[in-house]
Amino acid sequence: MSMGSEALCAGKGGGRAADGGHGAEGFAIHAPRTKQLWLARHAKPLIAPGTCYGTLDVEVDPALTEIAARSLAKTLPESITVLASPLKRCQQLAESLCFLRPGLTFQTDSRLREMDFGIWEGVPWADIPKEAVDAWTDDFANHRFGGKESANEVLVRVASVWNIIQADQPTLWIAHSGVAQAAKLLRQGIRRVERAQDWPVSQLAFGEWMVL
Repeated sequence: MSMGSEALCAGKGGGRAADGGHGAEGFAIHAPRTKQLWLARHAKPLIAPGTCYGTLDVEVDPALTEIAARSLAKTLPESITVLASPLKRCQQLAESLCFLRPGLTFQTDSRLREMDFGIWEGVPWADIPKEAVDAWTDDFANHRFGGKESANEVLVRVASVWNIIQADQPTLWIAHSGVAQAAKLLRQGIRRVERAQDWPVSQLAFGEWMVL
């Protein structure tokens, strides 16, 4: 995800805010009056680099998960609604966070899972035929890469969670890169994309968080 004007603060290992402050201080200064969405990405998965994975349920590095949880724990507002993807890599972070912040609880929401890449789940990107990738990018609006889900179908399901965020009630999503990219589009009022170029490039690294 590109950290433009929508990314009011972002952090890792303490959460440096856009104004040079840290964590909750930056949030207090910059918090919007509606849809206060914090978005945290899981830590680095224990999977070979270059592997295509979306709904593939892989474990993550526990030490890096702990680092990410500590960054969030000391930064999040006192009262916040926490929703997490059901995939293990997000559940691990949610559990670590709630252990460090006993006053927090989380709920699992399957709509926050990563895109389903179907038959290409677990396959090295280098082994996926170019024709399959080209078919996806040529009809990005509708094509189901791997046979399961299109980009717009991901956007629709993430939008259904975005729509229920209550004004002036901070909400944290513990989710994935694809969910973060969809959230950026929704923050801009975009509910459908037509071209691959319309989908944001993710810059939310493993274990990092941002505020939309």
